[in-house]
Amino acid sequence: MLAVESLKDTYDARDGKMSPSDERRCEQLLAQWMDALNHHDAAGMDAVMRFPHVRAAANKLFIYDAPGSNPMDVFKKLVELQGWHHSAWTEIRLLQSSPIKAHYAVQYTRYRADGSVIGVFDSLYVFTAIDGDWKLQFRSSFGP
Repeated sequence: MLAVESLKDTYDARDGKMSPSDERRCEQLLAQWMDALNHHDAAGMDAVMRFPHVRAAANKLFIYDAPGSNPMDVFKKLVELQGWHHSAWTEIRLLQSSPIKAHYAVQYTRYRADGSVIGVFDSLYVFTAIDGDWKLQFRSSFGP
């Protein structure tokens, strides 16, 4: 249920967007995210995420309540089943924003050590700002 007090944090699309510095900050966080992911760095990933963190993938909704709840065994499975070596952003595009929320359409590619492509996946990443602190709050992915 939408509480009346939450209306103060809504923004008409005709009103202000995020600032260029906030946009740069979110894109820095995306770079940090990919670096942490490629190094299987749970603490690094947690540093980018806002909790509770929500992920929609494979027609399921996952909620990570606190730091340390991101399932890190997925990397071992990706290596074993697909020969995954690393991932890289192939597209980062800001779709919509307000001073406190930003929707990014992103695309990433998964690679094997020899540089061959495992897959290319589109996602929607939603960042939120609380007291000027931007974090990744929600991810929806067509990838596993």
